Amino acid sequence: MTVYCKFGTALDILTGKWKSLILLRLLNNGTMRFSELQKAIPDISKKMLAQQLKELEYHDIVHREVYAEIPPKVEYSITEYGQLMKPVLQTMSDWGVGHMQHMQKLYGEEDEAEANPSSLRKIE
Repeated sequence: MTVYCKFGTALDILTGKWKSLILLRLLNNGTMRFSELQKAIPDISKKMLAQQLKELEYHDIVHREVYAEIPPKVEYSITEYGQLMKPVLQTMSDWGVGHMQHMQKLYGEEDEAEANPSSLRKIE
């Protein structure tokens, strides 16, 4: 297996519009219920959120805890293994902020990070 394949494996796990946002929300907020995640990421559909969480759970990045209650209670959190992604996600977020600033200087585009500061913040 080449180095590129290993890099591709990491990208496959993070690929998608929503996975990085889900992970950032969980890293910043700790344990969250499905409805809390959906409120924190309002543009995501229930079906897509469920699918992305299942994929992250499969890779042992996210833990799903089901409580035997009525109504059913399900909580999601980052696994200990998933915590290893924290520096990677922080670096990507920092680069994204820098890139938006670069593009603003280059083309005078509005800085999305300033318009929506909660989207890119320091991971606790």
